[in-house]
Amino acid sequence: QVQLVESGGGLVQAGGSLRLSCAVSLSGRTFGFHVMGWFRQAPGKEREFVATINWSGGTTYYTDSVKGRFTISRDVAKNALYLQMNSLKPADTAVYFCAAARMAGQVTDRGDYNFWGQGTQVTVSS
Repeated sequence: QVQLVESGGGLVQAGGSLRLSCAVSLSGRTFGFHVMGWFRQAPGKEREFVATINWSGGTTYYTDSVKGRFTISRDVAKNALYLQMNSLKPADTAVYFCAAARMAGQVTDRGDYNFWGQGTQVTVSS
């Protein structure tokens, strides 16, 4: 069974940084995903796309609101995904989820992702 487990969330002041991690447990299965991504969901809002990375080539794509502040990366050997978040704003407060998709390309629609983590809370105080 595939499991995704996020960590690294917490409380930080505006302007601060956090680094989220997502560990992928395959339980003997092959990786099989072309893309991994980060989404977030603020209270009362829909889950929204944040960033995505092509697992083999490393190509990245970001939503406009985080460009220049967030960096998505991966460690193929460790089956791990990361999100470095700098210059955090109160508007970044949300539960952050990592997700894995079998399809290739610039995958930004949450419906195209096959597996999800349980989420990690990020709170940015003003």
